[in-house]
Amino acid sequence: MVPLFKTIASVKKAGLWGLMLACALLALVVAAGAVAGITWTTDRLVSLERGWLDSLVNWTVGVLTGVGGWFMLPALTVGVAGLFQETAIARVERVDYPGAGGAKALNFWPELLHDLKFTAWALLLNACLLPLYLIGVGFVASIALNSYLLGREFFETAAGRHLGKAGARALGRGHRKAVYGGGLAITLMAVVPLVNLFVPILATVWMAHVFHGLDRSGRHPDLQP
Repeated sequence: MVPLFKTIASVKKAGLWGLMLACALLALVVAAGAVAGITWTTDRLVSLERGWLDSLVNWTVGVLTGVGGWFMLPALTVGVAGLFQETAIARVERVDYPGAGGAKALNFWPELLHDLKFTAWALLLNACLLPLYLIGVGFVASIALNSYLLGREFFETAAGRHLGKAGARALGRGHRKAVYGGGLAITLMAVVPLVNLFVPILATVWMAHVFHGLDRSGRHPDLQP
């Protein structure tokens, strides 16, 4: 089975429904906070003497940042996933790859700090793409960027439990197509309403399957969704 079907099956077998619900609730809190922050910032920074013009500018900025912000949502998935990745991967490997030895538990606080730094960097890169939405290419650019970023980050987390970060990075470089394909699938799921609430867990499980597919075969199978 390709990773999509393996991921869905693993969610059930590994009992990840509760984890997915907790992840969805946290994602809602983060999204609500982001919307509130954008609204507050726009209202405070933009203040014109003419009431109608002030409202027009605020609405325009709000719409543009809302559209751009929606496609920046994938960048937030790593930060949210950081709280759940170790548990999700361990459960999946226990039921799907019981013979896979050599796994080392992720160090929670260093990994979480790394995820938060990555999220900040990814958001900054996505913010740089906002002007591209005005000329109609922002969506394509954001999908391309986030596919690369998320594919690499989730893959290195899954593979890093067995190979260490350096080994995971080297393996990923040798299988760029598989890693980017996984990142593309994750990014597309992250912009689908409701589905995006569960993407941090789905992405983690997906890349665990991608890694074990590469690790066990020595070459990448067909990993497209």
